[in-house]
Amino acid sequence: MIVRIRLGRGPVFRRKKGKNRHLALGFGALLTPAAVIASIFGLWRLAADLQIAQEFGISTGLFSHWQVWLTVAALLQWGAWMLNRYGSGSSRGEPS
Repeated sequence: MIVRIRLGRGPVFRRKKGKNRHLALGFGALLTPAAVIASIFGLWRLAADLQIAQEFGISTGLFSHWQVWLTVAALLQWGAWMLNRYGSGSSRGEPS
C-alpha cells in the first residue's frame, strides 16, 4: 500500500530588496533622540570637569568620561543616519 500526502503550495519566497525599510525608519527615528541625550550627558560631564555645572551623576567607571558620551552620541547619530538612508531608499541613488 502506498500512501501519498498532498500538501498545498505555500507562500512563494521572493528576494525583495528593502523589505524592512519601515523598521529601519522606525529605529532611525528612535536613535536620534538617544544621540541627543548622550551628547547632553557628554556636555554635562565636560562642564562638570570645568566646574561650570553641578557634579555629574556617574562618578566612576567607563561612563564617567565625557569622551565616551560624545563618542556614543556620534555613533548613535551615524546609525540613525544609516538607517534613515536605508529606509528612505536613497542608499544607491534610488528615488525616495
